[in-house]
Amino acid sequence: MQNFEFIQITPEQLKEQIREQLQEQFQAQTEKLKKQLQAPTPPEYLTRHETAKLLKVDLSTVHNWTKKGILKRYGIGNRVYYKFSEIEKAIQEF
Repeated sequence: MQNFEFIQITPEQLKEQIREQLQEQFQAQTEKLKKQLQAPTPPEYLTRHETAKLLKVDLSTVHNWTKKGILKRYGIGNRVYYKFSEIEKAIQEF
């Protein structure tokens, strides 16, 4: 069985309590949206496929630009990576 407790408050106090609750909820939702809208940081190193997708070119173009020195590749084992910051610089030089 539920027990109800009645508390007497003035209309101004009720308004203030409602305002405080709404403000807390609004701030929480605002923070949540800010986190969702923040742009994700790109990875430091991109694979050949990721680089081609980013530049919207074919893998052969990425290979040719690497041979010409436009893009600098980094090898780790049998894998080839490109630095995101260097890709941005190469884009700006075009």
